Amino acid sequence: MDYFLCVLGMVFILEGLPYFIFPEKLKTYLTKISTMPESTLRFLGISAIIIGLILLYLGRR
Repeated sequence: MDYFLCVLGMVFILEGLPYFIFPEKLKTYLTKISTMPESTLRFLGISAIIIGLILLYLGRR
């Protein structure tokens, strides 16, 4: 459980950095995302999941 909380904490830190460092650029980026086709967003999502699973596999090996 300690390992899980550490990983969750790191995820929150990494997710929060762009909002803290580049808030004005993030607003522009989010506007661009809202105009993207759903198929592109799904592809990006599944790509991130697959990369995450590969990293987990390599890290736990």
